[in-house]
Amino acid sequence: MSIKTTASALLAAALVATSGAALSDSSDPIKIAINEWTGQHISAHISGSLLQKAGYTVEYVTAGAVPQFAAIAQGNLHLQPETWGNNVGEIYPKSVASGDIVQLGLLGLKPQEGWMYPPYMKEKCPGLPDVQALIKCTQAFATAETFPNGRLITYPADWGTRSKDLVKNAGLPLQAIAGGSEGAMIAEMQAARKTNQPMLVMFWAPHWIHSEHDWEWIELPAPADDCDTNPAPGFDPNTTGDCGFKQADITKIVSRNFEADWPGAFKLMQELTIDNDTMNSLMLEVDNKKRKLEDVIAEWVDGNEATWKPWVDAAKM
Repeated sequence: MSIKTTASALLAAALVATSGAALSDSSDPIKIAINEWTGQHISAHISGSLLQKAGYTVEYVTAGAVPQFAAIAQGNLHLQPETWGNNVGEIYPKSVASGDIVQLGLLGLKPQEGWMYPPYMKEKCPGLPDVQALIKCTQAFATAETFPNGRLITYPADWGTRSKDLVKNAGLPLQAIAGGSEGAMIAEMQAARKTNQPMLVMFWAPHWIHSEHDWEWIELPAPADDCDTNPAPGFDPNTTGDCGFKQADITKIVSRNFEADWPGAFKLMQELTIDNDTMNSLMLEVDNKKRKLEDVIAEWVDGNEATWKPWVDAAKM
């Protein structure tokens, strides 16, 4: 072997040893979608930070939760690590079926949406979380304005009327009152807890509120895809539209050519997971303590190398 050949081989070996991303990966930036809520900002920036650890360049691109799917299908966006399956419009399932959007598996979050109450309400309403117990002791959740019906704080009106519809369809002894905003709902929840006042609220997880206090969920009837047309499921076998809420799945998705362009990044994103406890605690720092997102993510990355290092290592194999 010539000196020149030997030098070239050594240089190539050095490049492989020092480069983060595999040499077969494109040097183009990976464009990550940024949606409208804090949790998605966190999952996107954790993904981006770890991709950077693996040697990739990333860009964060603001994109609406539904319009983003056309951009991903067209290859103008490349990665969305937190896709909620209950708000995807018509383009998403068609793009998945055609292969223009590739699903990498679940992110690891376990979403829940439904009616929550603080644990002290079990003393006032024995039998909780069974919804039949709620029906029997609904006056425990009443206020002066709603008595004898219990008060249920629901989503703001422009978020939809699922709770109001369920109360009406099932004939429940509750009065559904729309919250003014997410912030207004949280303020009511916190105020109630300070004085152990009645509280029943339509809410969701993951959310930082679960890191601040414990909350429990009413056990509603199981959801059914045909609930609006089939009276059998739900509260009343003679009534339609009276089932519990269908829960979402949260999936990592990429564009069609992602694996071909960034095979190492594809492996990393397949491995990446985020659980509810992690998300709740990070959202608490950003939304409740008003810290900068970038600082919170950097702190998590610095303190959790044992968690993410195998994911980054997978990108280099």
